[in-house]
Amino acid sequence: MTQPQREWFEKDYYKILGVKESATEKEVTRAYRKLAKENHPDSHPGREEQFKEISGAYAVLSDAEKRKSYDEVRKMGPGAAGFGGGGSGTGGFSGFGGGADLGDLLGGIFGGRGRGQQTRTSQGPRRGDDLESTLNLSFEEAVSGVTTTVTLIGDAPCETCNATGAAPGTSAVVCSKCGGRGVVDSNQGFFSFSQPCQPCGGTGMRIEKPCPTCRGTGNERKPRNVRVRIPAGVDDGQRIRLKNRGGAGRHGGAPGDLYVVVRVAGHTLFGRRGSDLTLTVPITFAEAALGASVRVPTLDQPVTLKVPPGTKSGRVLRLRGKGALTDGAAGDLLVTLDVLVPSELNDEERSLVEQLAATGSMANPRAYLGVSS
Repeated sequence: MTQPQREWFEKDYYKILGVKESATEKEVTRAYRKLAKENHPDSHPGREEQFKEISGAYAVLSDAEKRKSYDEVRKMGPGAAGFGGGGSGTGGFSGFGGGADLGDLLGGIFGGRGRGQQTRTSQGPRRGDDLESTLNLSFEEAVSGVTTTVTLIGDAPCETCNATGAAPGTSAVVCSKCGGRGVVDSNQGFFSFSQPCQPCGGTGMRIEKPCPTCRGTGNERKPRNVRVRIPAGVDDGQRIRLKNRGGAGRHGGAPGDLYVVVRVAGHTLFGRRGSDLTLTVPITFAEAALGASVRVPTLDQPVTLKVPPGTKSGRVLRLRGKGALTDGAAGDLLVTLDVLVPSELNDEERSLVEQLAATGSMANPRAYLGVSS
């Protein structure tokens, strides 16, 4: 079981993250990311303590074993921090029955040890931060797919010290305070609890001569280029995850992930509905009435579109396979026909239109309404 820390008795981690005690792991992570972004020292200088407190709360509540132990400690109440008067009966532990073996009780709750017993714990590998970057694409790139690069600034393994944190030619030494355990014991009467060793930060090793580039962290912030393969048919606002391409981990931890948010520019001719492309094509009155074959553009080569006789303005014709390629299947090109009505006519054109209007079905197209023209 996880060894409890003194501050577990004093701090309400649920209140710090602003979540309920019944919060799920996803809710805890969502709350932490929001608060961490609002209080990160790199973006908000002066909030180091708030960020440290938020990170401490998340470190406990995001770990199922630590959270279980923390919840058990909270049930004991704030008076348990000093363990009361100890001994048998109800003194110091009113919630437990008299005569109980306190060492067994604490051991069952969170792995507490009796005096003289030790627990070996140290700060383990820590996963790197997830990063996010925005990538602007043209309409054609989004439809056909593209391999490109994004530039971002984040933690990367220090090249000067090869991520060891120690200056070149030197190495870390065993911490004299904790003897390499990463923890030191704090005696509380009959019981002894362990807490992270401050001089070495819980790692068990100390860097006497830090690397001048990363100052002992093993990571350095610098710009770097990451190659990204954008699949064909990507939508505006879509997030693409690149595993292990985010911030560098610490103490041997895995890198975080990189999330690329795609922004797609519009097109002068085409629109898009999922995998289908849309296009408006103007035709003349004669082409609409008599039918015609018209050339229309696509993202590849122009094609011929057959306009049926008697086509009305707003009719949509479908060109199959001429849309965007998504998941290996091509969508269609939806062509909306717009019948043009001339705004100005010369004398000859006006005479011809008047003759047409006086004959056949054009003579009175509103006859079915039952009103006089």
